Amino acid sequence: MASDPKADLHRYLRAARETVVWKLEGLPEYDVRRPLTPTGTNLLGLVKHLASTEQGYFGDCLGRPFGERLPWLDRLDDDPNADMFATADESREDILSLYARVTAFADTVITELPLDAPGVVPWWSEERKYVTLHLLLVHMIAETNRHAGHADILREGLDGETGMRQGGSNLPTHDWVSYRQRVEQAAREAADRARPLQA
Repeated sequence: MASDPKADLHRYLRAARETVVWKLEGLPEYDVRRPLTPTGTNLLGLVKHLASTEQGYFGDCLGRPFGERLPWLDRLDDDPNADMFATADESREDILSLYARVTAFADTVITELPLDAPGVVPWWSEERKYVTLHLLLVHMIAETNRHAGHADILREGLDGETGMRQGGSNLPTHDWVSYRQRVEQAAREAADRARPLQA
């Protein structure tokens, strides 16, 4: 069976998007918003950030503006993490709806343009800023999967929910408590063995 490179890339991007959104399902409002790392990483902020990046890369960078103003993007010089969390006035529904509109817009652009369609990423360095749709697709797959991994770890820490998608965990049935104990024991033994070498 022949492969369609653009369709393959698009499928991987869609799967990563679905994973990110699924990680918020069933969680209370506080848990989707609260900072879960020392640098403030939070689940709803990851979605807001991905909406911001997709509209930029598949919109402005390809000469196809999204058509909606994202006000936090105007504040990035003063507040570089303005797209990484939802304010109290931004509802979960607002952010998820924005992400759905942005990804629908991006899907249209991806469908309509050839992989070699040229674009410019003005915030990239001079030697890297001239791009194609192909490169932007690869970049957004990497970006979205990176944040899906963040979301996966954050969600597991909140309520133990794991897996790539609802009803489709990629984890084996396992005694995770004893497995974690084995990993901990191996780490302690390795640290103990390394101590004489470091002295």
